[in-house]
Amino acid sequence: MSEGSLFFEGKGSVQDALRKITQRLSELRVPYAIVGGMALFRHGYRRFTEDVDLLVTREGLKLIHEKLEGLGYVPAFAQGKNLRDAELGVKIEFLLSGEFPGDGKPKPVSFPDPVAASFDAEGVRYLNLNALIELKLASGMSSPARVRDLSDVIELIKSLNLALEYAEKLNPYVQDKFRELWQHARRRFVLLWRNRSLTAHAKSLDEMIQGLRAAAATLEAMSKDGVVLDSEGGAADDDAPLVTNDPKVAEKYGMIEESEFWADAANEEGEEPDSNDRQTPSPRPPDPPHQ
Repeated sequence: MSEGSLFFEGKGSVQDALRKITQRLSELRVPYAIVGGMALFRHGYRRFTEDVDLLVTREGLKLIHEKLEGLGYVPAFAQGKNLRDAELGVKIEFLLSGEFPGDGKPKPVSFPDPVAASFDAEGVRYLNLNALIELKLASGMSSPARVRDLSDVIELIKSLNLALEYAEKLNPYVQDKFRELWQHARRRFVLLWRNRSLTAHAKSLDEMIQGLRAAAATLEAMSKDGVVLDSEGGAADDDAPLVTNDPKVAEKYGMIEESEFWADAANEEGEEPDSNDRQTPSPRPPDPPHQ
């Protein structure tokens, strides 16, 4: 837990290992690009990772082993291409330009040249966003064991608010998968928070206060879980549409998928659902979560 906390502060052993290895590669003039979890972190999706992934050429990998193995770095496995930082214990994994992601079989997407597909940030080269997404999509599409790569793309779509049209920037091989994941990432779950019901049954001022305090506690808990007030709906007419993209959070608070939300509204009113209609059959906010 302590290491995880340091990681998200940018002070963990993984970041230290990244800075060390990239400095050594720069000194050796070995072309490289950071990929994997640390590239995701740089692009805005902050998830924990325990190793440093580097894209290099075959010539670069050979030079790395000649110059670094036994000098602060040891093989992760006998005869393997990966190394481990002997001081920090962090694994350094290498991906080779020209090879194929996922199942390793030939496909229209391959690991690119590390220089052509990267950019510099604070003296470190990272794989650019297009290449990162293409590789993760191709990997997840071709190997069931790499389904995490598809999840990473979903989180990038959410974190960067990528448009559906972003698919057109990608290799045609992965465009349909991006569109599919975009639809999944944009699933919204809704609950209509009815402010007017909070004190409707109160018989005293104390009961009103208790009801409002309980409601505030619930809203605080929902906010911590990432639930937000719909920016278009606002809190007009005492009805506040609360939304999330997380199915687990939606289940926790009794929120329903947006398509069902409007279908239920149409059934109540006997008319076709309107994308601007924010009515819902939910009569009141959820009960406060148990402490």
